[in-house]
Amino acid sequence: MSRHEQSSAQPTSRKAVKFMTAGTIGAALLVLSGLTLTGTVIALIVATPILVLCSPVLVPAAMVVLLVSSGFFFSGGCGLAAVMVLLWTYNYATGKHPPGADRLDYAGRKIAEKAKEYGQGVQQKAQEATQTS
Repeated sequence: MSRHEQSSAQPTSRKAVKFMTAGTIGAALLVLSGLTLTGTVIALIVATPILVLCSPVLVPAAMVVLLVSSGFFFSGGCGLAAVMVLLWTYNYATGKHPPGADRLDYAGRKIAEKAKEYGQGVQQKAQEATQTS
């Protein structure tokens, strides 16, 4: 494989990794959003008969309403966060440079440099070990 073929294959694999990361994060957040919504609906179903039986007591009713509404808001927030992460990652993968992309690229370069340094150090130690034996 020539040097030109290697350099053209790298961006494609990098885009694939970015897409897989976005899909994984987005799917996890959407699953959490769905689980939260399901739990909130179940809590509402369970709490409704209790509210009917204890209707004169307003404090438990207020607590249930607070818990149910906070569950719906949390579920919606998780769904919105999942959509925003997917949108940001899509923009990043297509080269539109969303906010924070420069910091992500900088961190990636630093990690690659450290990995290269570490690999060279290990290679030197391996050569020294083979020369001494």
